[in-house]
Amino acid sequence: MIKQAVTNISNIYYSKDSESTKAIIVRGLHKHYGQLAAVRGIDFTVYKGEMFGLIGPDGAGKTTTFHILGGVMEATAGEVEIFGQPARDARLKTGYLTQQFSLYLDLSIDENLRYTAGLRQVPDDLLWERRQKYLQLMSLEKFGDRLAGQLSGGMKQKLALCCGLVSQPEVLLLDEPTTGVDPVSRREFWDVLAELSAEGMTIIVATPYLDEAERCDRVALMYSGQIHEIGTPAQLRANLGLHRLEVRTSNLEIAEQILSNNAPANIVDVQTFGDRLDVLVQDATVGETQIRELLQQQQLSSPEIEQNEPTLENVFVTRLRQQGSAPEFFAFPRSRKRGHGDVEIRGHGDRGTRGHEDTKNINQILSASSSPLSASPPPRVISSPLAISARNLSRIFGKFQAVKNVNVEVRYGEIFGLLGANGAGKTTTIKMLCGLLEASGGEISLGGETGNLRSPQLRRRIGYMSQKFTLYDDLTIIENLEFYSGVYGVPRKLRREKIDWVIATCGLKGQEKMLTGQLPGGWKQRVAFGASVMHEPDILFLDEPTSGVDPLARRQFWKLINDFAHNDTAILVTTHYLEEAEQCNRMSFMVAGETVAEGSPSSIKASQPGQLIEIVANNNQAASKLLKQHLDSWRVSIFANGLHIVLDHPDVELPEIRQLLHSANLSIESLRPIPFSLEDAFIGIVQRAQGE
Repeated sequence: MIKQAVTNISNIYYSKDSESTKAIIVRGLHKHYGQLAAVRGIDFTVYKGEMFGLIGPDGAGKTTTFHILGGVMEATAGEVEIFGQPARDARLKTGYLTQQFSLYLDLSIDENLRYTAGLRQVPDDLLWERRQKYLQLMSLEKFGDRLAGQLSGGMKQKLALCCGLVSQPEVLLLDEPTTGVDPVSRREFWDVLAELSAEGMTIIVATPYLDEAERCDRVALMYSGQIHEIGTPAQLRANLGLHRLEVRTSNLEIAEQILSNNAPANIVDVQTFGDRLDVLVQDATVGETQIRELLQQQQLSSPEIEQNEPTLENVFVTRLRQQGSAPEFFAFPRSRKRGHGDVEIRGHGDRGTRGHEDTKNINQILSASSSPLSASPPPRVISSPLAISARNLSRIFGKFQAVKNVNVEVRYGEIFGLLGANGAGKTTTIKMLCGLLEASGGEISLGGETGNLRSPQLRRRIGYMSQKFTLYDDLTIIENLEFYSGVYGVPRKLRREKIDWVIATCGLKGQEKMLTGQLPGGWKQRVAFGASVMHEPDILFLDEPTSGVDPLARRQFWKLINDFAHNDTAILVTTHYLEEAEQCNRMSFMVAGETVAEGSPSSIKASQPGQLIEIVANNNQAASKLLKQHLDSWRVSIFANGLHIVLDHPDVELPEIRQLLHSANLSIESLRPIPFSLEDAFIGIVQRAQGE
């Protein structure tokens, strides 16, 4: 039976001092690497059957903590007990899914499971029984003979979890298990974790996606090697002492600039989130009045404002800012500025385009700010607005067609999102578009070149950040940057300035001589992005640039991406974090190598059939499991602290849902129709297309 939500009884359950309920006890834990103190005296207790979240910025000490809990690293000082044993002695009770894939890519799914089971001393009869259970739970039961190297990122993560579960551990450690996993697989993955927790397994999980952390029973906020706050998600939100106003207006980018640059003391934080601004305020009523007055002064249309409680991401960002940990934005040191010519200048109202007169007016509004939109040197004119063009693009590997008749157009100054589930063909498409992979069919124009896409002259105009890190782990950070500045032909007199910019933007000043392989994943992504743009490319390909990056760093990434777009760089980006994909002008969704939807974020969301309903029940996990027995499973998902349900005929279906929940003694605390988010639209489009 599904356990009752721990959040509802946390003040009772977690105040118990009964040793029998304590699964993990950490006291005074320290870990030093030479002069570097990675973990600095942390204490926490995790209870049997609890799902405990460990969240923090890149480099906070989370992975080091996991290594010690998993028994693969000794602490410098302090104690760790797992069911009364030292962590090293409790390894057979512990499953550990590391940040990097722990699979053998040249072995099949079944061979990986057998190898892991042998290491964990699992008898053959139990191995077969658990293999059936967990592969079925992960929807992998039909692929036992497929090589791990041929699996998509999401399937690899599911297989890695199966390997972690094959010994049926009492404790499961998951270090960013859904990094690089598409939204469909991500939701499925967390549904599996909820099932395991309901069966009594103790789970500690780190994640950069804070909507996922909302599903944990309790969360610890960790930064600078210390734990600063622990509580249920509801407690952390309440402790923040702020209100969140969702602001929707015709031009989000300009509204964000106005509210950020002229904010009174009552307004604490302003950030674009999808098709809205999240504005944190001390007093909601006063804040709403201030927002309307500030936007009205700049002659922007009256906004739609709705009050809601803060999210965990709001808590995370605000706490780090209070500690002075927010990264500073450094404008890119450009040696030239491309001109607009015929180029349509991007606008963020509907993520569309706008003409020069509108841009002139907006620059007048923001003339006092230091925004990247401010005045710039005389431009260099680009003759054609099309930077990337592909017609009927296809790619075949043997008998498998990975890409099928895909069309893409990206203009200078535009951000184009290429989105899809793992294995949809996005990376293959990008490699063909930038000349790294020969197309099997179709036509490509890149920067006006239709012939040799590998010419040195063209390559110097292109920046490419691949899905896998493009850096050399055995070189230092500075050596990597010097190498790439040479490869991309950055003039020697400019290299020092560009390298210094990357170091400052990444927050790595003073650590330039650190081996790149020693950096956490999120930091590597920052350095890789810097390496890909030092030469001021006309065209920039970014394949999952923010994968595994914490929320503060994601904000920094998108400020930089927008800065390059404002300076007329054409940008093609893939991402699995769809709230940030809302910042694209246009996008297309790929399923099984084909384009199944295309348009602006607003048009894609508006085209969704049916209605999205948000339900908050007294036990969301139990409600989700029950409703999935009566609806297509993709139509029901736990999202943050509620359920998102897609109904084609809500007038008929809603009364049935109410009755179904009531008959199971589940009460509805709130129910309301809400607009489709881009993530909900993505999941609906992908699942409907796969069903067809």
